[in-house]
Amino acid sequence: MIERLKDFAAIDFETANYEQSSVCAVGVVIVRNGEIVDSFYSLIQPEPNYYSYRCTQVHGLTREDTEEAPVFPKVWAQIEPMIEGLPLVAHNSRFDEGCLKAVFRVYSMDYPDYVFYDTLYASRREMPYLADHQLQTVAAECGYRLEHHHHALADAEACAWIAKELF
Repeated sequence: MIERLKDFAAIDFETANYEQSSVCAVGVVIVRNGEIVDSFYSLIQPEPNYYSYRCTQVHGLTREDTEEAPVFPKVWAQIEPMIEGLPLVAHNSRFDEGCLKAVFRVYSMDYPDYVFYDTLYASRREMPYLADHQLQTVAAECGYRLEHHHHALADAEACAWIAKELF
């Protein structure tokens, strides 16, 4: 056990291209008292608004999927009240925190100092015996079957499950 964390928000971003600001989907899972109590998913019109072939291969999203999607500030206005006062948890938090900071910069939004916990780091420390520490591998070790890997909400839910076990 690294640290007892009963209330948190697990978050996952998918990106349209290799720019960290190009978030095209977000999933958030709210955990209170160790139980999942709420979730949120939205497609986002990415900035810059183009899709790299490799990113589409990973998550299956294309420009057509997000053409009518809201821009990030509108999506974040829905998420912000849900996560208020909660630490954020992500699997490889350097990626998700980097995306969040980058998209805040693009839209000239004031970035709050969100506290991030990393289930990838925690799993490497607590489960050194695993062959790898990919999200689906760690989730399976924690008793969660991740069926839609690289769907932002499914990944956030898997991350929440892992965090409940490790934190």
